[in-house]
Amino acid sequence: MGTLLRFLRALPLLIVSPLLALAAALALALGDLLWLVLGTRPAEPASRQTARPRSASVVIPNWNGRDLLEKYLPSVEAALSGNPDNEIIVVDNGSTDASVEFLRTAHPGVRVLALPENLGFGGGSNAGFRAANNGIVVLLNSDMRVAPDFLDPLLDGFAGGRVFAVSCQIFFGDPEKLREESGLTQGWWKDGMLRVRHRIDDRVTGLFPCFYGGGGSCAFDRAKFLELGGFDRVFEPFYLEDTDLGYLAWKRGWQVLYQPKSKVWHEHRGTIGKRFSEEEIQAVLKKNFILFCWKNIHEWNRLGAHFFFAWSGALLSLVFGDEPGRANFTGIWRAFLSLPRALRSRWRSRQLAAVPDSEAFLRPLAGYFRDRFDAIPSEPARLSVLFVSPYPILPPVHGGGVFMYQTLCELVKHCDVHLVSLLDHASQLPVNEQLRGICASAEFIVRLEGQPGAASILPHAVREFDSPDLEWMIHRQIFIHAVDAVQLEYTPLGQYAGRYRRLANVLFEHDVYFQSIARSLGHIEGFIAKLTARFEYLRALRYELRMLPRCDRVQVCTRENGTFLASFLPELKSRLQEGLRAGINTTDYNFRTDGREPFTMLFLGSFRHTPNQVALDWFAREVMPCILAREPRARLLVVGSDPPPAHHFAGYSTAIEILGFVDDVKELLGRYAVFVCPILSGSGVRVKLLEAFACGIPVVSTTVGAEGLAHGNGGTCLLADTPEAFADRVTYLFGNPDEAASMAARARAEVTANWDMAAITRKLAESYRDVIREKRTGSDWDGSPGLSTASPEARRVR
Repeated sequence: MGTLLRFLRALPLLIVSPLLALAAALALALGDLLWLVLGTRPAEPASRQTARPRSASVVIPNWNGRDLLEKYLPSVEAALSGNPDNEIIVVDNGSTDASVEFLRTAHPGVRVLALPENLGFGGGSNAGFRAANNGIVVLLNSDMRVAPDFLDPLLDGFAGGRVFAVSCQIFFGDPEKLREESGLTQGWWKDGMLRVRHRIDDRVTGLFPCFYGGGGSCAFDRAKFLELGGFDRVFEPFYLEDTDLGYLAWKRGWQVLYQPKSKVWHEHRGTIGKRFSEEEIQAVLKKNFILFCWKNIHEWNRLGAHFFFAWSGALLSLVFGDEPGRANFTGIWRAFLSLPRALRSRWRSRQLAAVPDSEAFLRPLAGYFRDRFDAIPSEPARLSVLFVSPYPILPPVHGGGVFMYQTLCELVKHCDVHLVSLLDHASQLPVNEQLRGICASAEFIVRLEGQPGAASILPHAVREFDSPDLEWMIHRQIFIHAVDAVQLEYTPLGQYAGRYRRLANVLFEHDVYFQSIARSLGHIEGFIAKLTARFEYLRALRYELRMLPRCDRVQVCTRENGTFLASFLPELKSRLQEGLRAGINTTDYNFRTDGREPFTMLFLGSFRHTPNQVALDWFAREVMPCILAREPRARLLVVGSDPPPAHHFAGYSTAIEILGFVDDVKELLGRYAVFVCPILSGSGVRVKLLEAFACGIPVVSTTVGAEGLAHGNGGTCLLADTPEAFADRVTYLFGNPDEAASMAARARAEVTANWDMAAITRKLAESYRDVIREKRTGSDWDGSPGLSTASPEARRVR
């Protein structure tokens, strides 16, 4: 019944809304065509260092808020009392509660700018800025209490010549109330609309970039504020004026910062909430989010998406009811009524914008801020590397974990390494805490939910790690720790490869994802399962071929992997690197060829990894019967995390034994007679083979399993791709221990010469330097200081 009533009430707007959207789009397009003929994009402001300001004007808009002024103004007076050049201006918007008389009597030191009518928050604030005597204006809501030392940290932020605004850290007056705002604002573009939020991040302890400064708790450069035209009346009566101004400042080439040391307390909606209902507030927000796009978004791929999602979102709101962040038909209609004013504002914003939308959305992100603005040496004395893993590193229960752990242990000898690692569950935190003692810093996020259930063109494995919190942490760590190179592990994390100009962007493809899927197709049973896998293959192919060109270097395990990728992306060939990541510390493995238990085979692997599941199933069903027919005394020992249950192999009695996870596999590698690697799919180098080579256990593998390691059949291992041939190779080694020992010795020599982690990690560190040197000596950055508002050393978390 509710849906029917909504439909009937909205029927007129439903009918005319396509025409309204079309008319608005045409009007914006005509204005932009005229701009292309008559307009000129201004140059981005030059970098310069400015002196720290010593005083400020505080502007407080007021409308019938005498009770709030009486309660909160004394804290502002106390905070500004130490400097006679400071001033407080209360702009009264035609109050009828004797606010003016109260101020002149109780607070004679406060300047009162009494307006004959209510110009709203934006209009009153603009009047206060024009009346201010200082170059820095702090804009406060009348329901804001400030800390005694809140002003000096704000002024510290204006040492950089590009700084437009510095925002306070906001708390709520009621500590029991959910903290909905902090001052650390974030903005992004999604589904054709601007999205904003406040972040609460205690790790941010100094000046930090943010999307916009809140209008009621922020310091502004007065000259820049007036140059932008102040708060735009198109957003009357309230909300998004400050967001609009912050975004326009970024497009102008300026900066907006957050200063957590400047603390204020807000009685949220203490003023607006008195006059407007929650429903009215939400209606204004929906209108203003649309107007924000019509004024500020100048890239038509974004604007086209906006019109599509605004109308389709309004249709969803009609059917399912209103939802925050989603347009409705009333919002479209109210925005259309403001279209003439929005067109004028759009023309003005084009006159001011020196930076395109795509760049303006990037710069408030801390990693891009460092990349664009920090004074970074072209040849750092010691590199700072951010190492990001989508999986727990300790204990190293899978091959990738071994590679990552041993790389970290070696890389810290050459660079300052800052780790971000995802954990599957909180119980893994204690064991991974020891990484804090290895790395310069370590941060952990307990398992991400991602978006695996949503329909998407992104592969499932990528959506699993699509997390705003992970993206935020990556950018925060880049900024705080002055990172030079970002090392991303595994294909799914390639989505976080940034468009950096001066930072190295490196991805290690532990395996080539779409190649792994393609190799598994022949081993998948069932029509639906095969169809799903083929669709995932297409999504993975699309994702990887679009993502990889964003990386400065793509590390692969083998030459075969690199050749395969280059066949799809020839332009990537010069950026592909092999032999820098897949390896082990060979000195940690004791080589032994004698004294092994006869007729035993060892299978090793994490069974969370699908290729290992498929391999063990194939070996048990197809190969093991052939081996037992030749040698009834043969036994298979299965080692690895998350193994299949023992009853899965009940038909083999004692011939197959499930050992499960063991803390250290070296003892087993030195104990059993033959190592089997019956891998049928996947790609990359198997760390299990490197460990087997190092320990002296002879290996029988499929061709895929030994990719990149085998030098012909019998060089470092025996190869077989059919059950009968595999069984023949295993039983041959059972009966020829001398031949097995000779092959094992060759394998040990191979891994020592070409796969030793200490040696290849030295090359890895130098490869980072090569990328950084290329990017920084070839960029248009002139090396001049003053762009960054804080030195890397001042920002470090200690």
